[in-house]
Amino acid sequence: MKKIWIVYLLLIGFFLLYVLDYRSQSHLNEQWKTAGLRGEIDEKYVMVTFQMGIDYWKSSLKGFEDAAQALNVSVEYRGSTQRDVHEQITVLEQIIAKKPAGIAISAIHPADLTETIGKAVDAGIPVVLFDSDAPGSKAYSFLGTNNYSAGIKAAHQMAELTNGRGQVAVVTTPNQQNHQDRTDGFLATIQKDYPEMKVVAVKNGKGDQIYSRQSAEEILRDYPDIAGIFATEANGGIGVAEAVREIGGSQRPKIISFDTDKGTLDLVKSGDISATMAQGTWNMGYWSLQFLFSLGHDLNTAQIPGTPPVPEQVDTGITVVTRQNVDDYYAK
Repeated sequence: MKKIWIVYLLLIGFFLLYVLDYRSQSHLNEQWKTAGLRGEIDEKYVMVTFQMGIDYWKSSLKGFEDAAQALNVSVEYRGSTQRDVHEQITVLEQIIAKKPAGIAISAIHPADLTETIGKAVDAGIPVVLFDSDAPGSKAYSFLGTNNYSAGIKAAHQMAELTNGRGQVAVVTTPNQQNHQDRTDGFLATIQKDYPEMKVVAVKNGKGDQIYSRQSAEEILRDYPDIAGIFATEANGGIGVAEAVREIGGSQRPKIISFDTDKGTLDLVKSGDISATMAQGTWNMGYWSLQFLFSLGHDLNTAQIPGTPPVPEQVDTGITVVTRQNVDDYYAK
């Protein structure tokens, strides 16, 4: 009988703790609303990308959605289906017409979207850029990898893989700002720090697996002793790996790729890609929405009078993924 009463008392105690916790959470939510840190569910923010079906955007979108849940607002995901700047501009124009609370966009081209981004800002719609910048636009902030620094890091990694000597090449997307910055950082570092290494080719893979494979095949044909190839994005890395695998042989060039989609990670695990550069993509999405919310609610995140309401540049970080730590980067 005594044991039964103990059980009853424990159950009552747990119930009271639950009620107190629920009331505490409700009170906290009310405080957040009062402080302007909670929005309304019909307050909609839009994320805009390109090639919107690819795996790469999933982590950024997850961050965007997680921030929406924390802020009690709604989000929508839009973008061009292809790597087509005109299609992305059309999508952005359609979104502006609907007057959302804010737009986070990854710019397919550093200049071609400037005018349309300006239209959004002039219409009172806050815009931030993530992953790929449009430096001349009216967007309030850019959140993404410091791509020049990422190129530097990739160069040091390539030097480590090749013992600091030999011919190397780059497969990139030259008309996109983030890829150009990665390429520039890589080229400058090889030239400055590694006198026994030489960049013999920079090819346009067009952000496409097939074009990147063709570019790699040209490199392998023209430079059969190539020691390494740096691909500045995921499709490029996969295409380069296919070309290298096709030629076979024991002296395959080292490949460094970018990003952590499953296809790339599988190739790192198999050894076909020696390393890939992991970006802080979840951070890009999460903080993009936090910044848009702050702009829309006139919240100064810096808390310093006279300063911009949100930081103009945020480096979301880069890490090197190899066979040793690749398992940590698969989606859980």
